[in-house]
Amino acid sequence: MKTFAQSEFAPTRRQVLGLGLVLAGAAALNVVPGFQLLASAQAAVPPAAQKIADHFSAVKSMSGEFVQFGPKGEQTGGKFFLERPGKIRFNYDGSSNFRVISDGQSVVILNKKLNTSDLYPLSKTPLKLLLDDRIDLSGGRVKAVKEEDDLTTIQLSDKSVFGNARITMMFDPKSYELRQWTITDAQGKDTTVMIFNVKEGVSIPPDTFAIDYTANRELNTKTR
Repeated sequence: MKTFAQSEFAPTRRQVLGLGLVLAGAAALNVVPGFQLLASAQAAVPPAAQKIADHFSAVKSMSGEFVQFGPKGEQTGGKFFLERPGKIRFNYDGSSNFRVISDGQSVVILNKKLNTSDLYPLSKTPLKLLLDDRIDLSGGRVKAVKEEDDLTTIQLSDKSVFGNARITMMFDPKSYELRQWTITDAQGKDTTVMIFNVKEGVSIPPDTFAIDYTANRELNTKTR
């Protein structure tokens, strides 16, 4: 079993956003050295990327643990649950009791310790790209691909979802399973999330992804 030593670190709202909630922003796309740049938006999607997308689309539910590394090396972690289409939940460890929940329409960030809540449309976050029934690689979303013996790395960008920021995902080239992703925000800062002890095809109670809209009605709602 793969484990990580975790420090007692309460993530900030920006670092929670690193799980995949970068909103439309203004970071230039920087290509990692060694990537195969696609010539144009009309270029054919590399076969490795398409196989990975097909496999990941076929995974209708999964659960596991995650470790998150912030821009300055800050470390935290917890458990996650995913169900297609559109549903995901991250339960952070630690006293802040952070929760990130998507019910298929909206994404809410909860800090129960401070009794704060931020609500976003799922369609305006990169999580939508990962949680759709079908992972759509058309329209020039795939910007670069790097194939190595132990990892296949795919870089995605979609201005309609998160501006010129980017998400870089790493997959096992044999099983096509997602290992980790990095979100680069509007300031060019990276937040990396690693997942492990993952189980696919699990049964998850529906209320895992429930959002209490009544409780959030009086709180700050962002619809950028």
